[in-house]
Amino acid sequence: MTPSQNPCKRRHPTPPPPSAASPAAPVALSLPGFVADRAEAAVRVERLLRYQFCDRALLEEALTHQSFSDGAFSYQRLEFVGDAALGLAFSNFLYLTNPTLGPGALSTLRAANISTEKLARVAVRHDLYPLLRRKCARLDLLVGQFIESVKQEVMHDLATAPYGGSVVKAPKVLADIVEAIAAAVYVDCKFDLEKLWKVTRWLFEPVITAETVDEQPVTTLHELCQKHGKVAQFETWQKGGMTMVNVFVGGEMVGLGSSEQKVIAKLNAARDALGKLIGGAKQQVLINGIANGLVDEIVELRECKQKLTEQCIGKHWPKPIFKLQMLWRLGRSK
Repeated sequence: MTPSQNPCKRRHPTPPPPSAASPAAPVALSLPGFVADRAEAAVRVERLLRYQFCDRALLEEALTHQSFSDGAFSYQRLEFVGDAALGLAFSNFLYLTNPTLGPGALSTLRAANISTEKLARVAVRHDLYPLLRRKCARLDLLVGQFIESVKQEVMHDLATAPYGGSVVKAPKVLADIVEAIAAAVYVDCKFDLEKLWKVTRWLFEPVITAETVDEQPVTTLHELCQKHGKVAQFETWQKGGMTMVNVFVGGEMVGLGSSEQKVIAKLNAARDALGKLIGGAKQQVLINGIANGLVDEIVELRECKQKLTEQCIGKHWPKPIFKLQMLWRLGRSK
């Protein structure tokens, strides 16, 4: 992470212009906690991974942000190794499990599975950020906002598509933690890639596959619009190194997504659009002049999906992956 990317290194505060309107009162936000007992932090990771470190110093290094010691001792070197190791581990897995896919499709799947958005959600799901040693209030704020946005995704049944969100940008520090912990395992087991995959693979469930990478939610969005005589259109543009995608239905913008990878930005935008079109602020775009029975059935289906997802989370099972055929049959049965 370069100094310009480091949220803890701010040149100077920039006051708002005098003419700017006063912002609305912020929503109360619970900031992430911190596990001061480092032995307890290590035990939590080992319990999570079901792996006991031979050298726990590697784990402490993986759980130290550069703000804690001015970069003298931090996870940065391990994060460098973890990024490459996870990329290779996923490359091997996808190559072996998808013998008919070409390099382009394999690259898309790998990018979706190890994107910042996906890994950040892994860190949130397993509550890894409180284990990180850091001295950066602004970083806590950014992470707290992202955690809150992920909670909203779960409430709205959007977390079944695990490659990213569309409202709050995933803080890179969360993905860094996952990569650094993976690297700590990799170095600790003497660079045994197979061992690394066995220890860490379940953290990334559900793994995004060729069947699910586009099926949820881009194809779902197209099918939903088609049933209502509408067309979903995607507009892509660049902003500060990020790919931004807007979704338009009936000439009205109904969704927005962003990511460093174009394909994931499109997925995020489609997911945002679905959330607004089905029982959300943009529902009228679809049901204007059309019977809303189909939308009611879709909302009911989403409630069933949410209940099943909650059951799986409660029993520590992998989250279910819902096939598009379910929605298609619902439409054809009318």
